[in-house]
Amino acid sequence: MLSFLSHSAYDEHKMHDGHPERPERTQSILSHLKETGQWPGFKHLQACPVTDEALQRVHEPLYLKKISASAPASGLVMIDPDTHLCPGSLPAARLAAGAMEQAVDLVLSGQSKRIFSCARPPGHHAEHDAGMGFCFYNNVAVGAATALAHKSIDRVAILDFDVHHGNGTVDIFKDNPSVLVASSFQHPHYPNRYYDIERANIVNTPLKAGTEGSEFRKAIDRDWLPALEKFKPQLVFISAGFDAHTDDPLGDIHLEEEDFKWVTELVVGAAKEHCEGKVISTLEGGYNLDALARSVSAHLQALAD
Repeated sequence: MLSFLSHSAYDEHKMHDGHPERPERTQSILSHLKETGQWPGFKHLQACPVTDEALQRVHEPLYLKKISASAPASGLVMIDPDTHLCPGSLPAARLAAGAMEQAVDLVLSGQSKRIFSCARPPGHHAEHDAGMGFCFYNNVAVGAATALAHKSIDRVAILDFDVHHGNGTVDIFKDNPSVLVASSFQHPHYPNRYYDIERANIVNTPLKAGTEGSEFRKAIDRDWLPALEKFKPQLVFISAGFDAHTDDPLGDIHLEEEDFKWVTELVVGAAKEHCEGKVISTLEGGYNLDALARSVSAHLQALAD
């Protein structure tokens, strides 16, 4: 049974009125899963806060101190022009990162094989020493580094199909050959960082604006499958961003729910071949509420297999 990690405290992270990264994102997902009857098919777990040790594996201590000191008692504090802290932001961010630490322990202890973390804020833009792009802590990086801290794990893969490049994840692991990072993304587009880096463990798949599902599928087949076959991961992570949906306001890639189901099935198939089907997925982007909810539903259908 697919494990589903969530927490009500995610609703307490609020940026300015009209900001696309808002509590309604996860609320819409939960409502849709209940309305469609998927909800009872998951093992529901409450996310736990991240440990300081796990954060320190992927972020500079000075950055962690700085962002903690910036947390306001009231109002908003700007981290970058798109990213703000409110009183509930860091508690939510610690839960979003902690869910990945928790997920690794659940998978490696044999309690779960596949997990989805319905978390916010997202994480894949957070670099080792900076938060940006709605992100404070790099959730998926916390998960990968936690897995590598276990003696049984030497190689993990992170697969990112968000419309925005996972610059933070690339930054954190660009010189770590134990982590394969494969990211598809609209280009040129935000954040315009690390998209052209050349490393054996980094697979960048830029997609031009207007890319349709068929072109996306060809690019993933071309780039991701050979990399996974060569790397042979012992655990697979997904940075599951759904803002490449054709209805999303923050991108110009034209994917549909079936494309997200397809890429998830591809990842699950690779995981079955290389690591007994072990997959941990965490929510990244997706800002049209209806499209997000439908896309996550399709993603979970494929994850639950």
